[in-house]
Amino acid sequence: MGKVATKTKNVPNTMIKEPSMYKVIYLNDDSTTFDFVVSTLTKFFNHSMDAAEGIAKYIHENGSGVAGIFPYELAEQKGVEVTRLARAEGFPLVVKLESDE
Repeated sequence: MGKVATKTKNVPNTMIKEPSMYKVIYLNDDSTTFDFVVSTLTKFFNHSMDAAEGIAKYIHENGSGVAGIFPYELAEQKGVEVTRLARAEGFPLVVKLESDE
């Protein structure tokens, strides 16, 4: 009897990698109002009024603070939307993204 050929099957890697997460960070300044920061935290990041006030206070006292953590594209979109609104309202608010890894 002859040898039996053995076939190996390559199984593709079907593991889906979770997207990288990014922090949306507000930087404190002397011109952007507390109320504006709170309103953007509730509007764009869906924080409750109490949570938004706590985050805004933290930003004011510490120089910066995290508004939220999202996949890159969503974090970037939120940063752009907040920055556009800030400029439209005459505020110099700076929003930056930072990897959460």
